[in-house]
Amino acid sequence: MHKLLIRTAVAGLATAALLSLAPAAFAQAVNYKADLTGAAQVPPNAAKGTGTLQATYDPASKKLSYTVNYKDLSGPVTAAHFHGPAAAGANAGVAVPAAAPLTSPIKGEATLTDAQAADLAAGRLYFNIHTAANPPGEIRGQVTK
Repeated sequence: MHKLLIRTAVAGLATAALLSLAPAAFAQAVNYKADLTGAAQVPPNAAKGTGTLQATYDPASKKLSYTVNYKDLSGPVTAAHFHGPAAAGANAGVAVPAAAPLTSPIKGEATLTDAQAADLAAGRLYFNIHTAANPPGEIRGQVTK
């Protein structure tokens, strides 16, 4: 009985050690969202369009998967992408472009760098949709958990 307890304890310690060496392999995916509006643009605009972003980030693979739905834009989308790092109310360069087709829903995946993943987790990325009538961006939303 004593040997069984010792073996069990050793096996438990070995398992704990292995798990501590590979935390990313067991990390859970994190969900993110954004509400896209013209009022969130910097500077704000009077666009009537709206949209939503739903995203999931998998820390093990560093993969961001996202779906963007939008409606009532002034015209066809000319570009769409994640920008950062930037807080709400600030502008930044393109961090992750969205691939065509840019019709609603926009669906995509991207492998993030460690810096981009840190910006995502800290709420320093936003998604922006551009049109010919609004080249700097028609609707935008800060990406949050």
